[in-house]
Amino acid sequence: MTSFSDLTTLRVGGPIGNLVDATTRDELVATTLAFWGEPTDWLVLGGGSNLVVADAGFGGNVVRVANRGIDRATDGVPRIRIEAGETWDAVVAFAVTEGLAGIEALSGIPGTSGAGPIQNIGAYGQQLSDTLVGIDLLDFDSGEVVTLAPDELGLGYRTSALKRGRLGVVLSLELELHDGGGLSDPVAYAQLASALGVELGARVPLADARNAVLALRASKGMVWDPADPDSISAGSFFTNPIVSEGFARALPADAPRYPTEPEAAPQVLPLGAEITVPEGPASGEYLVKLSAAWLIEHSGIQRGFALPGSGAAISAKHTLAIVNRGGATAADVAQLAGYVQTRVLSEFGVRLQPEPVLIGVDL
Repeated sequence: MTSFSDLTTLRVGGPIGNLVDATTRDELVATTLAFWGEPTDWLVLGGGSNLVVADAGFGGNVVRVANRGIDRATDGVPRIRIEAGETWDAVVAFAVTEGLAGIEALSGIPGTSGAGPIQNIGAYGQQLSDTLVGIDLLDFDSGEVVTLAPDELGLGYRTSALKRGRLGVVLSLELELHDGGGLSDPVAYAQLASALGVELGARVPLADARNAVLALRASKGMVWDPADPDSISAGSFFTNPIVSEGFARALPADAPRYPTEPEAAPQVLPLGAEITVPEGPASGEYLVKLSAAWLIEHSGIQRGFALPGSGAAISAKHTLAIVNRGGATAADVAQLAGYVQTRVLSEFGVRLQPEPVLIGVDL
């Protein structure tokens, strides 16, 4: 019997009751509708890169999304249509080859494309919502295929309406990119700019941007490679917490803080003009994104840390990843993740939230 440990990048998880591979869009629709017509629990599986399933496994029906394909619009508009089972990094490679900018900083993210809008994947200053035109969704409530625009998906930081409870299966997605003459979008992330040797806001050849991102991810064990033990993970295990500006001020001075709202553009006023103070957000306080990696490290948990007797450990390359050192169980992963949460909560009053989808695993 196939187990989730065979099909996920973290290599943990118990047996699957019934697994069906859907290699075409029609198969995906037909299989899913058939599963929905049964009184058995169902689950959709993509590349398994953002999933942690309990050691007891999942006794229901599992449809693995395996429909593949990338097509570029033929009307001159820089749009691409992607089947949900297409490997995401293949999409980025295709865009770069075609000279289209907008997703080059998302190079190396593992998994299938259909998971992209669910998670609103993002990295190094870009996120999928920047270029997403819409998705085709097999809607659970109606049993029909519907097309949803970005504003219907409730996209946010590593979340969407699909992640928050709207049921359905992503069949395909469409992106509108930019034809920038072979150059990237302006580099918007300091670490990437440093790796490229350019200033923030500079544009570089698309291939250079992609290669730099892949190298950065590999240095953190964030490009899945069976030969690299630090990549046997579900990627970043915790999201960067978003807190109020007042709460962020109470943290140590060297704690990284990133505003969630863009800074207002400078204004030049004529001499003697009335000066007005810009209004703040409706809530009266701005929100600030913190660095989960910084919080973990400064709570006393270092790279490579493991609980005694556990097969799970913090990556030796990046404190945001929990890795399987060999023989780890889902229980090992959950125990270590819970320990990290407890340490950060005790030290800083912040409860870290897991980024992977957890099936039968409690934190």
